[in-house]
Amino acid sequence: MSATFIPSGKDLEAGRTWFVVDATGLTVGRVASQVAAILIGKRNPKYVPFLDMGDHVIIINAEKCVFRGNKWDEKMYRRYTGHPGGLREVVAKDMLRKFPERILEHAVKGMLPKNRIGRQMATKLKVYAGPNHPHRAQNPVALEIKTLTAR
Repeated sequence: MSATFIPSGKDLEAGRTWFVVDATGLTVGRVASQVAAILIGKRNPKYVPFLDMGDHVIIINAEKCVFRGNKWDEKMYRRYTGHPGGLREVVAKDMLRKFPERILEHAVKGMLPKNRIGRQMATKLKVYAGPNHPHRAQNPVALEIKTLTAR
């Protein structure tokens, strides 16, 4: 009979891998769901829900991600300033033009847990609009997202 293994939570950062994902031509939601699973640590055989067991993910070419259907014109990103009448709405195509990284950041963060551990997981996500990123020293491994590409 073998004992159940429970990770202690010490030295988790030393065992983390860095992945780089190229979002060129990929659908936002499909990329976000797979990246969220990596950040949460669901692919780790030692996964436990009460520890942050996930890896770091770098997403490049965020400006080349796509939505299907009419979402570029119909999807709204809303935020509230805290003041009366302070609801701000931005259409997806305007968000892509001004802040292309925020589209994927928003999609991935929406798929993470809504608690302290989820906020810690979100810090391991790095999104860049273009093909360059400053994380070469971490030797990121190219990750192929297994999903349909938009046409």
